[in-house]
Amino acid sequence: MPDAHQGYGIPIGGVLGTKNEVIPYGVGMDIGCRMALSILDLPASYVDHHSYEIKNVLQEHTHFGNEGGLDSKPDHEVLENEVFQETVLLKKLHGKAARQLGSSGSGNHFVELGVIEVDEQNNLGLKGGNYAAILSHSGSRSLGANIAQYYTDVAMSKCKLPKEAKHLAWLDLNSEEGQEYWLSMNLAGEYAKACHDVIHQNICDALGVTILKAVENHHNFAWKEQLHDGREYIVHRKGATPAAKGVLGIIPGSMTAPGYIVSGLGNESSLNSAAHGAGRKMSRLKAKNSVTMSSLKKELQAAKVTLIGGSPEEAPGAYKDIELVMKSQTTLVKIEGKFHPRVVRMAKD
Repeated sequence: MPDAHQGYGIPIGGVLGTKNEVIPYGVGMDIGCRMALSILDLPASYVDHHSYEIKNVLQEHTHFGNEGGLDSKPDHEVLENEVFQETVLLKKLHGKAARQLGSSGSGNHFVELGVIEVDEQNNLGLKGGNYAAILSHSGSRSLGANIAQYYTDVAMSKCKLPKEAKHLAWLDLNSEEGQEYWLSMNLAGEYAKACHDVIHQNICDALGVTILKAVENHHNFAWKEQLHDGREYIVHRKGATPAAKGVLGIIPGSMTAPGYIVSGLGNESSLNSAAHGAGRKMSRLKAKNSVTMSSLKKELQAAKVTLIGGSPEEAPGAYKDIELVMKSQTTLVKIEGKFHPRVVRMAKD
């Protein structure tokens, strides 16, 4: 994909189809990492006129970082999923999953309030114009990370590959371990969706608003899909957005750059996939050593963006130009709308 950069196994921004085998590192450590957008029944002007209130709501109703969770304990049907009782590992992870429900991780995970421009001719079922919107990016928290690490170790022990290729170790879906991973991966995906559901609902309840349209998609996952040769494949999208014909997705930029709502064009040469964001052009360490907090604040001020938390590691300059990324994939997706961040919440580092 045009936003690709180096990662373990396949690149972040890589797509791979296999025949009845699943590669845990082809999915990634943050299983079900995803985007969620809620277009609100509010005009765009609401965001600028209520920025102080929005900032307080984000501080009170979101939680970031590897430890802890929300002050209030959210309830969601995902915690009652019987799959949690299917394996010893999942039983052990249930308690922490309950504590972390509705929270977000560190790094490039975020929750934003902003303005979305919806094109007059769109596939969203909305009248063209500008709306207030919530955009979030996070995954399956400790649940997904533990599943990924456990089954990666299992795959490496059973699938002996050269050192340089060890992260491509796979599990046969006909094996007990392969079935367990598939079951666990899908549960982690449902849990990631539940976290976004809680985040968006809490913010909407606090602001007293309702959702007109929701758009969401995984970008660290594996799907069983029938491709152009008529055969079923396990399509791994590690940092890539599903883009089958007419499928809606979200491709974010950075804390100051816009993100895009897109609909897929069903391009078979990309295995019905598109970029999952701008993509890093600078490592977190390099960004931390290259960008000062003072210069980041000036950049945010110029873009009229309020940042809660965050760090130079996620500075806009650490990412590729989202406009160039979008121009590079006009054969993969159609743009349906454009999101501009205004109030951004992230982890501190």
